[in-house]
Amino acid sequence: MTTSISVDPLRLSKPQDSSTYLAIRTQQGGRDVYSVRVPLLDLPTILPVPDPTNVDKDNRKVDRLHAKQFGQYLDAKKDWVAPALLARDTGGCVFEKVDEYGAVGYLSVPWAIGGISTLKTIDGQHRVLGVSIEKQRITDAVATNDREMARKVSPEKAAKLAEERKSLVDQMERLKNEYVGLDIYVEADPIKGQQMFVDVADNAKGISSAVRARFDSYKVANRTLSDVIDHPLLKGRVDAEQDRMTLKNRNLMGAKHVADITRAVIAGAGGRISKKAEQSLTDGEVIEQVKDFLDVISTAFVGLAAVTEDDPEADLKADELSMSQKLRRGSLLGSVGMLRVLAGVFRELREGDNPVELDDITEFFKRLDRHMPAPVEETSIWRTTDANSDFEPNASAPIMRTQNIVHLVGVITAWYKKPPASL
Repeated sequence: MTTSISVDPLRLSKPQDSSTYLAIRTQQGGRDVYSVRVPLLDLPTILPVPDPTNVDKDNRKVDRLHAKQFGQYLDAKKDWVAPALLARDTGGCVFEKVDEYGAVGYLSVPWAIGGISTLKTIDGQHRVLGVSIEKQRITDAVATNDREMARKVSPEKAAKLAEERKSLVDQMERLKNEYVGLDIYVEADPIKGQQMFVDVADNAKGISSAVRARFDSYKVANRTLSDVIDHPLLKGRVDAEQDRMTLKNRNLMGAKHVADITRAVIAGAGGRISKKAEQSLTDGEVIEQVKDFLDVISTAFVGLAAVTEDDPEADLKADELSMSQKLRRGSLLGSVGMLRVLAGVFRELREGDNPVELDDITEFFKRLDRHMPAPVEETSIWRTTDANSDFEPNASAPIMRTQNIVHLVGVITAWYKKPPASL
């Protein structure tokens, strides 16, 4: 008996080596530019995945940790945001217009197979590698989960594994269903391609730490910034853009420095606020503790009290200095490093089951006030005690290395119970 088998060849998958996207074609710098939106999961397929151990001659070396952190960011932040990637087409993309002007059409983009790619990344290497790492992490985790499920496990364990697998599958689905922009520049000349990379790098304006402190809401020290700088000592005296306080800057400090002081009050002068603390601390608690510190130093130190009473909006003559500038020129208190140290001392005295009262810390700091003139002299308390390793001769600020800041905090904190004779 002969059985007839009917096979429909139209239902069979054909070999595929490209992806097609809806694209807008425009011009920039005399080149065609295709603007598309691609699924995150497509990035390692159509763009070369960079090798952290191998520097691409047309690009910079990638940092695997930085790339991995982008993948973690995608996983942790459902409201993630990222700019469009930039790539160069060396001649492999095919555009098929669908309108009479040729501005809209289908763009066929070849896959990067076996290390060969017609697309070259101009900007976005870490995002490509980050998605690749995240994809592999999820794939490996699903395989591990399936091996565990194949064993004899308790119903409770099986339910937990099933829940974990669903979470992993959902993570992979997000990579499939969420899109990122990709601008593809048509440029076959490799020399001009290298110049494109340089031009992009040269024209990119990096974000300052001060600006990051203002807008990065993931960190409690940044998130509470707007409330903290409302304190009378800081109001109108915080530079929103600059990280360095020059002699010409009439502000007391930058936004980054306020965040540094906040961290010192909460976690110590050399510490970071842990993820656990970030989750457990309320913004209100942080704001209250930092404002308590600012109240204490504004009362204890004459120079800071004068800054508080100064009008930050006053029009100054060309040769007239603000109180913040005067403080910076003649007092250690004009140094953000010294304020960080005092914040660390404040934190140490307020820690534990028996925190020192705020009034007592104020009185202690008042005793330090007469030792604040700068530059420090060889006969000063900063050069004749255990603090001498933390100050250079004629310094106007402590040495800013973390180990010196932490050591100085310990020295001053010890003075509260056992002050030197000169104090």
